[in-house]
Amino acid sequence: MGSRMPFAIITFTLVIFLYACPHAGAQSVTFHFTNNCPYTVWPGILTAAGGPSLSSTGFTLATGASSSLSVPVNWSGRLWARTQCSTDASGKFVCATADCASGVIECNGAGAIPPASLAEFTLSGDGGKDYYDISLVDGFNIPISVTPQGGSTGCPSTSCAANVNAVCDPSLAVRGSDGTVIACKSACLAFNQPQYCCTGEYNTPDTCPPNQYSMTFKQQCPQAYSYAYDDKSSTFTCPSGGSYLITFCP
Repeated sequence: MGSRMPFAIITFTLVIFLYACPHAGAQSVTFHFTNNCPYTVWPGILTAAGGPSLSSTGFTLATGASSSLSVPVNWSGRLWARTQCSTDASGKFVCATADCASGVIECNGAGAIPPASLAEFTLSGDGGKDYYDISLVDGFNIPISVTPQGGSTGCPSTSCAANVNAVCDPSLAVRGSDGTVIACKSACLAFNQPQYCCTGEYNTPDTCPPNQYSMTFKQQCPQAYSYAYDDKSSTFTCPSGGSYLITFCP
């Protein structure tokens, strides 16, 4: 008579099998980065609170260079590019725009200090769709675009290809050491008033319409979020499973 596996071992084996099955088919999404700017940029990546750590949260991308990063298929977070970065006399890594102030090239869980042009993602969101947008709610530093690749065909791209710095209102301008405009603040950041930040009594779409400053952003980049309630023309979706190309200076 053959030996029989003890019930406890059978149960344990079944538990391991059931636990392993969902992970056996786990997928990842690839973000492809390309730098078309005539200068080096330093992309930064921030995962939403409670999300998994990524293999990289910041790196160098020279002019004309490309790089790739795999993220979980249900990842949520934001991407941006830092500019005019260097190591100071104390050995600290610092950037003139969109710095994450980690002191090193990796952002290590820190977000961009505004103003910063952001690419925002919620992968495998409601309805099994990916949600993505370009946001200038935190201001603008460089042009950026998001283009779906692979997966379902016909998913829309979104971009802010214009140089908003060239038309930035002087009261919003951030100037570099040479006096040129290197970033453009949002009105909320510049003035910190509820009618521009959509806070307090202005915390609904009806009470916080576009303002003269956000309209300049919108005119330059019609697909991008220009202020907090700019949803209708700025959020895009695609069935989950594809990859994305993020281009700086498209």
